[in-house]
Amino acid sequence: LPFASRVDSVTNFQATRAEGDELIVEDLVKNPAERSAAEIAARKEIALAEPLLVNQLLPEDAAVTAVNVVLQLPGESSTEVPSAVGEARLLRDRILAEHPGLEIWMSGTSMMNNSFSESAQRDMSTLIPLMFFVILVAALVALRSGSGALACFLIIVLSVAAAIGAAGMMSVALTAISIGAFIVVMTLAVADTIHILISMRAAMRDGMDKISALVEAMRINFLAVSITSLTTIVGFMALNFSDSPPFWHLGNITAAGVLAAWFFSITFLPAVVSLLPFKAPSKTADRGERALLSIAEFVIRYRRGTLLVMTVIGLGLVSLAARLETNDAFVEYFHPVLEFRSDTDRVAEHLGIYPLEFKVPTGETGGVADPDFLKRVDAFATWLREIPEVQHVYSFTDIIKRLNMNMHGDDPSYYRIPDDRELAAQYLLLYELSLPLGLDLNDRIDIDKAITRVSASVVPHTTQRTKEMLKEVEVYMAANFPPDLPATPTSTQVMFTFIADRNIEAMFVGTLLAVGVIAIIMALSTSSVSLGALSIVTNGLPIAATFGVWAILFGEVGFTVATVATISLGIIVDDTVHFLTKYRRARREDGKSPEDAIRYAFRTVGMALVVNTTVLVFGFLMLTMSSFRPNADMGLLTVIAITLALIFDFLLLPALLLIGKSKERATEPQAAPQAA
Repeated sequence: LPFASRVDSVTNFQATRAEGDELIVEDLVKNPAERSAAEIAARKEIALAEPLLVNQLLPEDAAVTAVNVVLQLPGESSTEVPSAVGEARLLRDRILAEHPGLEIWMSGTSMMNNSFSESAQRDMSTLIPLMFFVILVAALVALRSGSGALACFLIIVLSVAAAIGAAGMMSVALTAISIGAFIVVMTLAVADTIHILISMRAAMRDGMDKISALVEAMRINFLAVSITSLTTIVGFMALNFSDSPPFWHLGNITAAGVLAAWFFSITFLPAVVSLLPFKAPSKTADRGERALLSIAEFVIRYRRGTLLVMTVIGLGLVSLAARLETNDAFVEYFHPVLEFRSDTDRVAEHLGIYPLEFKVPTGETGGVADPDFLKRVDAFATWLREIPEVQHVYSFTDIIKRLNMNMHGDDPSYYRIPDDRELAAQYLLLYELSLPLGLDLNDRIDIDKAITRVSASVVPHTTQRTKEMLKEVEVYMAANFPPDLPATPTSTQVMFTFIADRNIEAMFVGTLLAVGVIAIIMALSTSSVSLGALSIVTNGLPIAATFGVWAILFGEVGFTVATVATISLGIIVDDTVHFLTKYRRARREDGKSPEDAIRYAFRTVGMALVVNTTVLVFGFLMLTMSSFRPNADMGLLTVIAITLALIFDFLLLPALLLIGKSKERATEPQAAPQAA
């Protein structure tokens, strides 16, 4: 196979035995086709007694066996892993064609890495076309206009094209995570268009001609559309605080797409709408508008009760979020529809698939032959084997003990660490000289023989249990190894164990910064510090409550939890912005009372918020169909967040605006109308 540097299997396992004073090192099963049934049975007995094989390449029932291929990738091309995986699959297919009764499952780090790109390609080819269809249908139903749906389609195409161009200019690699940016851009690009078109249709219903209604729609929406685009960009740019580069790419590509969507919405959209035919809707208020006005009347009448109930519900959900546990089982990132996931699940039924690697230094050149060091490492390996979740431990000390036994006439009583350093060094030298090319001990000890590696394969378990296990190892090392020579844990499992914690810590800072920037933008745009501060509550509470809902539904989250807060923040602030700007406009331009300003906001922007939220929900629901679980989780979390945001903006926000306003004068000093 391309880039293969080592292959370990039951057949080429280097078995050792003594013949007089000679050490014989040879493949466990040479020329299998030429072996008799008795010889194969004898070799099977040896294999099932070998600690380096059992539960590593061979389960205790010998029902399956593993062939482990080590790839040494030069890192010069992004096609290295796909080409190696492709050749491995061809090899598998040839073997299965020759031996139809066999089953071959393919797993491992390279297969996982390849599945990231396969998942991205699958989502690109299936979700994006489906997304186009869903958004167009939603726009057609919401706007009740084929011309409006066509305008939405054109804005989407231009915005996504700009996002793809931005990704190319930034030389961003499209991964399973960053590919989601195009789906997000498609969803968000419709938001500005819908607000403008719904406002235009409302003006046409009130008697304006199309062009005048379009001008009025641009006038009353320009500020809100600009602010929402800016706050959305701030939210997604905050993803650059993540420790995971694909999330940087997701944030930056989406920010570029949102900026493009804003630009096309205020330039291209008015131009194309002026050319397309639009019919004036009926002057009779539809059922949707009447329903929204009834919500407004309910909140106005029961403002204190509404405030109390929504606050209790919000804080109650926030308190439940503390029950969430992080769990990042990387195999479960992939949907069973992908070959890697289905094959790995089969492998996990027989062998451990989650490795823990420990680098154990000696502190000196040639130190791996020191009997005291070897005894400490052997005791560490024995201790690891006693942990219930550990299925297999691979330690260099098992080889040394076997060599010591071999050189004493294969006497089992000598299966132990030799007491003499020079003797251990001679065993090691003699063994290495006998090994064939490609099967040396460089995967166990370094070239200076100053560091050894201990590998532990564990059965599937939670991230929390891995943390506990690593903490137990740390305590064991502190008690049994020199303090200046600790064992360092590594491996894919270790990385994914802490990726959520690191992401949460980094994104906490990014989210706080984004909240602060958005609050300042809101305060400046509404000329009100109190409204800027109010936006923090109405935008932050739905996000925190989302995790409470997730705790009820699932109880655990992966590393995507850290990014959802910033993604949702950039999106849900849109509802607050549109509602507050309409409320503020009614108070300042028309001199309306707080109650009438609430009614005005519900009448002018309420339906647009419902439609926009509906489109966003359908858009992010498409992400839940992703074969990559972090994307699916991110989509569902965002759906919950934007749904809760609409509920809080329709109930909590008006109640907060009305509390304390009952004794206020019905009007405020009027300001000059704000021009677009």
